[in-house]
Amino acid sequence: MTPSSDNYPKALIRPVQYRDLDWLEAMTTETDYIAQNSVSFPEQLQQVRRWFGLLKFLSWFPNSFQDHFRVYVAQLPQTSQERLKGFIHISPFNMGRSTWRVERVRVACAQGEAELLTNPKGVGSQLLRYCLENVWEARTWVLEVNINEKNTLALYRQNGFQPLAQLTYWLLASDLLQTLAQQNSELPNLLPVSNADAHLLYQLDCVSMPPLLRQVFDRNPQDFKTRFLMGLCSKWQQWFHQKEVAQGYVFEPQRKAAIGYFKLTLSQDGSQPHQAQLIVHPAYTWLYPKLLAQMAQIVQKFPSQSLELVSADYQHEREEYLEKLGANPIEHTLLMSRSVWHKLRETKPEGLHLSEMLQGLQAVPRTPIPSRFSWVNKAVNLSEKSNINPQQPNHQDDYNAFESSEKIDQD
Repeated sequence: MTPSSDNYPKALIRPVQYRDLDWLEAMTTETDYIAQNSVSFPEQLQQVRRWFGLLKFLSWFPNSFQDHFRVYVAQLPQTSQERLKGFIHISPFNMGRSTWRVERVRVACAQGEAELLTNPKGVGSQLLRYCLENVWEARTWVLEVNINEKNTLALYRQNGFQPLAQLTYWLLASDLLQTLAQQNSELPNLLPVSNADAHLLYQLDCVSMPPLLRQVFDRNPQDFKTRFLMGLCSKWQQWFHQKEVAQGYVFEPQRKAAIGYFKLTLSQDGSQPHQAQLIVHPAYTWLYPKLLAQMAQIVQKFPSQSLELVSADYQHEREEYLEKLGANPIEHTLLMSRSVWHKLRETKPEGLHLSEMLQGLQAVPRTPIPSRFSWVNKAVNLSEKSNINPQQPNHQDDYNAFESSEKIDQD
């Protein structure tokens, strides 16, 4: 029997340790390949096993590899022994670390124990709430889940995640790529990507998505720059996994803006499908055939393999073109987000004025309180009749009093 939501035991959540890697590998060998990632989670575990001590040391202070492998495990106390019941893998989504991503949540449950995952007080919910409460930098959380994983989808909805967009992963077969490579792909303003073009790519990324996604992602030009150490590590991973990255963008000289961008992750040995990332300005949808033909020509230089590409439901032209082209939809996922409301910035962009900050100290008009001294009220009445301000001294009366005192002294 599965425990009810009222008496479910509270799990001990702690960072992952080296002795937990075997259990993590056993939990993720069958599932857990995330499309659009150059390295799958089992391969990442093998890398972490080699460099676990160094990564643990780098996680103690701010650096580029601080959150390279940030995993928390849930340890459920038992009568005889303590065993692991689940884990969560998270990572920062942008360079500003204001948005974080839930890579995966896994709970060790049997076939008839789905309640351990969907229970509002179960291990899955405890792992999510632990991250929402303890990652103080995060103001927004995003994740991606397959629409067929009903239990995992229910877990995210119970913890406040709402859908942002529906993503479709397409597979372009090798024979289709050969046909596309024969088309004309002349792009006179196709330029290579460097750190100097980060601002152009940032503007293209902002204009290619709805305002809500732009606010959730919270990217800046630094997200499109490659740091030296990260670039060096990426080159080493590409060499180790026999992969190569090709990228470029289309520059519009009249508007002085980038209108198209693509990034190809190519498999040199042909063991995995090639993966592509494509961004096109909404006003230049005619770039889709040109950029796909350009990518197909680059793919022909490598072993024959299919190409993976993703599209969102707000990119209607891309989905229509891929359907017309004959691409095969292989997976449908849901992009979800959750804002941590008590961590949101409550200051206005232009700053607070002093009058807004000191509203409680402003004078409020109210009726005067009657005084106990009668002569004050008489002085006020006399000043009102003579239209003289009682706060200003009457110099004429002082002069008359001075003359009368001189006459008395002379007498």
